[in-house]
Amino acid sequence: MRRILARDGLSTLVIERRLSFGGGIGGGGMQLPAILVQKPADSILKDFNCRLQPFNEHIYVVAAIDARAEILLGVSVDDVIFRIENDLPRIVGVVVQWSSTIMVALHVDPVSFKSKAVIDCTGHEAEILSVVSRKVLGLNIALLGEASMRAAEGEMLTVEKTCEVCPGLYVAWMSVANLYRTPRMRPIFGGMLLSGKRVAELMKNDIRRKNQT
Repeated sequence: MRRILARDGLSTLVIERRLSFGGGIGGGGMQLPAILVQKPADSILKDFNCRLQPFNEHIYVVAAIDARAEILLGVSVDDVIFRIENDLPRIVGVVVQWSSTIMVALHVDPVSFKSKAVIDCTGHEAEILSVVSRKVLGLNIALLGEASMRAAEGEMLTVEKTCEVCPGLYVAWMSVANLYRTPRMRPIFGGMLLSGKRVAELMKNDIRRKNQT
C-alpha cells in the first residue's frame, strides 16, 4: 500500500498495536518463517524485489518481506477524528494510545494524527471500524462478523469488497470480512496483497480527485 501511495508523493504512516509488524503475515502462516502467495499477487512482491521461490505452477514461497514503510510500534487506535462535510461525517484522522507494556503503569495522554484518509486493515477485529460504529453518529456502520472459512471465495471477496466505507475511511484485508460477513481465508496471502493494492489505488485516486476540485 505505502509504496503505491508514495509513488504519487503521499506520505503514509502505519500504526501497529504490537511490538512487531502485525497480522499473520509478520510470522508467516501458522507461525512459519515464510508465507505463501499465489498468482497474480506475486507481481506486487516482484515490484519490491522480493525473492520468490516457485512452489508449484500457481504458488510462490516468500521468505521475507521488506515493506519499506514508516511504522509506529506498540501503538493502538483509540478513537477517530471526524468533521461534518456535506451533512455527513468525514473521517479526518485517528487518536492513538501507546499499548506497549512499558506504558502500562503510566497515564499517557493520547496523540492525534490528522490525515487525508484512514485505512482499516487491523485484521479480524476491524478495530477502527468498531470505533466508528460506536462513536460516529449518522453513518450506521454495523459489523456483521466474518463467516466461516471458504478459502477461494474469501480470497475473491476480500479483494472485491475492499472499498471506501464512508468519507475518508477505507477498509482492506480481513477487516473486510468483519464488515461484510465474507468468509475468512486460509494462510495464503495473495488476497491480502491484492486488497492492499486495491485500497491504495482507490484512496490515491480519491485524494487526487478531491485535490482537483
